[in-house]
Amino acid sequence: MRKLDIKGAINALLIPFILIILLFLGACAFGFWAYSSRQDYKDNADAKIDKAVEVAVQINSEAKDKEFIQREKKPLRTYNGPEDYGSVTVKYPKTWSVYAVESANSANPVDAYLNPGFVPGVTTQSAYALRVQVAPRGYSSEIQRFDSLVKTGKLKATPFKFSKVPKIVGMRLNGEIEVGKQGSIILVPLRDKTLKVFTEASQFVDDFDKIILPNLSFSP
Repeated sequence: MRKLDIKGAINALLIPFILIILLFLGACAFGFWAYSSRQDYKDNADAKIDKAVEVAVQINSEAKDKEFIQREKKPLRTYNGPEDYGSVTVKYPKTWSVYAVESANSANPVDAYLNPGFVPGVTTQSAYALRVQVAPRGYSSEIQRFDSLVKTGKLKATPFKFSKVPKIVGMRLNGEIEVGKQGSIILVPLRDKTLKVFTEASQFVDDFDKIILPNLSFSP
């Protein structure tokens, strides 16, 4: 006569029972989460829609503002430097102003400052959108002045030539062009002197690359 192993039967039934309980609890948790999410969406649908519309309007407005700013820069204006110093020609946004010193008696025979709106006093420490200089020193001497900054990694140097004067090869330096001023400076030989074109603030680098450099020319 066979004896029933009551303990074994209980153990065999216990595992499925536990699994059923766990599945039930999981289903309850999922149901509660789904219900809460539904109620949250139901209660806050209008607020969520309003927020999404607000974000979309803001993005669209910012895009239109940027587009307007770019349109306002055209047509470009032109600065023409003295013929004796290479007839440097610079095209710049019409929303910018220019102040230029052109004198053989000055530290630089050509020294032009360009900036959106108005040009701050040239004796200040302002970071200008664009500087254009014809320095009296030769190209080698001017490049040597930046050697230490290149060696310490504050400036990165790469060869450069203007698209409108492709035969003249100079140097582009990106980084800390002066203490507290992050920008980009171009140096190219100009006869026995050096042409220096630079921006002193990173926010103007885009205009520098897309407007100033492609349109700049001079007589070697």
